[in-house]
Amino acid sequence: MSLPVRVGTLLVAFLAVVGGAIFVVIHFFLTEPAVITAAGSGSQVSIVLQEDAQNTVSTHPDWVSYFMQDPSTKKWVHTTLFKVPAGATVHVTVLGYDGCTPLRNPFWGRVTGTIGGTETIDGKPVKVVDSWRTCSVGHTFSIPGIGLNVPMGSPPTVAEENNLCGTSPCTSGPHSTMKFSFVAPKTPGAYFWQCRVPCGGGFVTGFGGPMQTFGFMTGEMEVAS
Repeated sequence: MSLPVRVGTLLVAFLAVVGGAIFVVIHFFLTEPAVITAAGSGSQVSIVLQEDAQNTVSTHPDWVSYFMQDPSTKKWVHTTLFKVPAGATVHVTVLGYDGCTPLRNPFWGRVTGTIGGTETIDGKPVKVVDSWRTCSVGHTFSIPGIGLNVPMGSPPTVAEENNLCGTSPCTSGPHSTMKFSFVAPKTPGAYFWQCRVPCGGGFVTGFGGPMQTFGFMTGEMEVAS
């Protein structure tokens, strides 16, 4: 092989490595999900989410995921980042399209940190969801920094569990509807939130992958002054 050919080959290989590195940095480190500003203003705002068994809009189609609705367009956005005013009452609606997963710790079946200490699942007020007695919890919406934990119900029948929506974001199919409200902190800042159900299939203890990635089952609430 002549010198010019070898130099050309090395140059192509070098550019391929550099290009791959740039892709990894941009795709995994610099790209963040969009931030959704809660609907409303002042002391009363609202957010709408859904949680799905899969994610067919990303490079991880087998990862479970939350989506958030953009209040201005009503379109579902693949993000778990949202912004609320400091001290506001936040009204949350979650559409649960995923099936059930028994909780490893019954503590996560308790509703804590909401106004009144309850949520409604399909219109029924509840304070505790016993996932060990019945397979009835899909995920949780938990903000440890403010003591908030809300178990997410799943479609209630076996037939529905076996006929879940298969394309995300879901627009139809069996689901449960959760509603609850909480008061945002008066102190501005970023508050981490996460699902507490170990639903990261294929990862050690089920808490890897989507469980620790923004845009999937981990997110952040930005409290703005």
